[in-house]
Amino acid sequence: MEENAPIKVYMTRKLIGVEPDDTVKRACEVMVEFDIGSLVVVDKGKVIGFFTKSDVIRRVVIPGLPNTTPVREIMSSELITVNANTPVREVLDLMAKKGVKHMLIEENGEIIGIFSLSDLLTASRRRLETAIAAE
Repeated sequence: MEENAPIKVYMTRKLIGVEPDDTVKRACEVMVEFDIGSLVVVDKGKVIGFFTKSDVIRRVVIPGLPNTTPVREIMSSELITVNANTPVREVLDLMAKKGVKHMLIEENGEIIGIFSLSDLLTASRRRLETAIAAE
């Protein structure tokens, strides 16, 4: 992975989400269906929140809330975003500083993708495979 490359090179463009009134159970079903660890929460076409597996553990399981709790009560509404042209190195530094595993990517004020630590692993694996194939 080129640390000075813009994060948009490595981000996932397909955003998968739920609506704020969907239940935590429904959100978890979507995460399992797509084998992902986070979802955007979308209201009227606009991203208004973020929901992760960690949120389920910290905000639902530990406090003992029912899985019928609406996502809006659990989601993070303070979105941490970076511009699509931000260098990978800066994004990774910010993720470490904020203690997050996912970063929403924006361009012209709109969320256009997501970058996660699994994207980092995928890019590193591809680079290693290319290097091995070149030998």
